[in-house]
Amino acid sequence: MATIIDGKKVSEDLREDLKVQTEKFVEETGIQPHLVVVIVGNNPASMTYVRNKKRSCEAVGFKSTVIELADTITEADLLAQIDVLNQDDSVHGILVQLPLPKHINEDHIISAIDVKKDVDGFHPYQVGCLASGLDSLKPCTPAGVIGLLKAYDIEIEGRHAVIIGRSHIVGKPLVQLLLEENATVTVCHSRTQNLSMLTQMADILIVAIGRPHFVTADMVKEGAVVVDVGINRLETGKLVGDVDFDTVEPKASYITPVPGGVGPMTITMLLFNTLKAAKGFTK
Repeated sequence: MATIIDGKKVSEDLREDLKVQTEKFVEETGIQPHLVVVIVGNNPASMTYVRNKKRSCEAVGFKSTVIELADTITEADLLAQIDVLNQDDSVHGILVQLPLPKHINEDHIISAIDVKKDVDGFHPYQVGCLASGLDSLKPCTPAGVIGLLKAYDIEIEGRHAVIIGRSHIVGKPLVQLLLEENATVTVCHSRTQNLSMLTQMADILIVAIGRPHFVTADMVKEGAVVVDVGINRLETGKLVGDVDFDTVEPKASYITPVPGGVGPMTITMLLFNTLKAAKGFTK
């Protein structure tokens, strides 16, 4: 039976440490880290995420501001709002909640955020720094995956890590973070041939494809570490991952559940990025 990687517990422990760091920083500088989240429209899932982020910020001693904008806002007006936040020295982190309405180009919005305040780690400058091995604000979900592996003392160096999914948010940055840890990395996607042959070779299998129960037991090597980044809501309302947990868990050595695995770590890494930005991350 696999060891269940408890992302909630790891996240709680990290946030306790972060709270102590924040108290010390505020005491020494008089500066309270301030995260502003901009949400466009009233997507229920996005609203839930934003509420969770606000509560998490306040729990560790950050100031948290939520700016709610109508989904009819023009791209120009949203860019103008971001420019105001860029110029505000009391704001250390800016996060624009995705997805945005279809009439707004997400790339334009992400690129408009001051790189020193890009706590999501999506700005092209941050992406370039990550690829070059330079200091950066790392994308939160990939950083959370690495954090979980390290929290359980799972060896990464020299291991074969297979990622299913090549998104800009998870798959691609995970390649860089795993290479930094000296893993050998294979990336699979919708055009990959003989997918099962590759996943069966994985010492560490990371799944971020957005398809419920996509990875089944026959795709997993005995004793593999399985990290499920996916979160899907079934018609019944139940949340499940991209991995068929019940069949894969008996074969794995470690496995993340959904919910309660990677999810809590994403917000925790966002908090660490905000504190780092407040401490003066510069180009």
